[in-house]
Amino acid sequence: MSYADKTLTCRDCGNPFTFTEGEQAFFAQKGFTNEPSRCPDCRAANKSRRNGGGYERAPREMFEAVCTQCGGIARVPFQPRGDKPVYCSSCFEQQRSYR
Repeated sequence: MSYADKTLTCRDCGNPFTFTEGEQAFFAQKGFTNEPSRCPDCRAANKSRRNGGGYERAPREMFEAVCTQCGGIARVPFQPRGDKPVYCSSCFEQQRSYR
């Protein structure tokens, strides 16, 4: 399908903005049937209001493992598989400085 840039009017600020052919193709690929009704600036402001003024990421799940170097507890953001070494924070920094 062929797309051409379209000029739309923002429902919040009333300013015109361009709905590019690339954005239209993306919308079609995702199955979106409605065109955007807000300009990028108003869209970002609305998203910020919904999120309480800023983007907040969910807390990262941490896993405990035994540090390969010192034998202490290492808290890491991935599930260790056992086929690679795992280091606690201080041993990791030491390993990093050798490279």
